[in-house]
Amino acid sequence: MAEWRFLRGWNDTELAARLAKARASHRNFDEAEGEMTPERGWSRHFSEAVIGREPPGPPTPDGAFERAWPLVTAYAFSDPRIVEGHFDTAGPLLGRVMLIEARVLGLRYLGSVVIAALRNEKTDDRTERGYRYDTLEGHFERGSEWFVVAKDHRTGDVTFRVHASWQRGQLPNFWSRIGFNLLAQRYQRAWHRLAHLRLRRLLGSTGLEPLARGARLVHSGPPLPVAAVQTTAGGAPPEPIIAEDESPAHPLKEAS
Repeated sequence: MAEWRFLRGWNDTELAARLAKARASHRNFDEAEGEMTPERGWSRHFSEAVIGREPPGPPTPDGAFERAWPLVTAYAFSDPRIVEGHFDTAGPLLGRVMLIEARVLGLRYLGSVVIAALRNEKTDDRTERGYRYDTLEGHFERGSEWFVVAKDHRTGDVTFRVHASWQRGQLPNFWSRIGFNLLAQRYQRAWHRLAHLRLRRLLGSTGLEPLARGARLVHSGPPLPVAAVQTTAGGAPPEPIIAEDESPAHPLKEAS
């Protein structure tokens, strides 16, 4: 069952204890990626946007692609007004356990995920790097989500792609379930759109936002003056989103 609080979150000691517990948890779903389709009751959301540009060709050492990847692994694209990630930076990316704190109307819900797959692919025309996390027992959702940075060698465009397959998870009470049905897709759409805007802002700054010092636990999401959540959730997608859909087929392969 998802843990929840009203008007307050969890301190570092509490989060560290919950991370330790989550490391012994298992996925809260059994389906393989190919089985998570709308026909089988899974909701899907996909968005893709240009977040930077480089000269044509493979990624340059200090270009947008290379600078975007540590931001993506730090979960800095996530707007903390909607979703904040808490995690320990020690150890490899593959297998990292994260606590996902969702915030809506003063309520906070905590669920755990694990980074279960990586993607690292290079061809003559394209370079892609990404990871997928899977939800764990007690999460308020069930499913997987891919986060992929790519560079088109022909145009120099650097894009960020999010591809989620999800269902409602273990919510703690009936009114949370009602609220989830009413608001989940609206807040999810806002989160997708703001993620692209945040990465553009972070990559366009003179210096990247550093990770926290003096503490191993990182709380993602440096505050940025971007569009309001409610404004972003509805209406036409703001620049720079170039693709968005509720249920496309965009299979991603894991790194071999």
